[in-house]
Amino acid sequence: MDSQNSVYQPIDCNYYDRLEAWATLREPVLLEFLGSDGQPQTETAVIRDLYVRNKAEFLLTEAGRELRLDRLMAVNHLPVPKTC
Repeated sequence: MDSQNSVYQPIDCNYYDRLEAWATLREPVLLEFLGSDGQPQTETAVIRDLYVRNKAEFLLTEAGRELRLDRLMAVNHLPVPKTC
């Protein structure tokens, strides 16, 4: 099964707070995440919004990329913790 369609695994609550802070600052961040092919990818982007859809949390960049938060590996080289 494609992990993009797998059961959502919530990210660490404190890390979510960091994402909200980066979104508020509107400064570019380095996103490290698993692409739809399961391969690591990086992208510099401004976080526009964080939201929930179908019981999964998402990040939306200013460029329009939508990223499910459990696909994130790190932001600005700060790894996403595995537990909340």
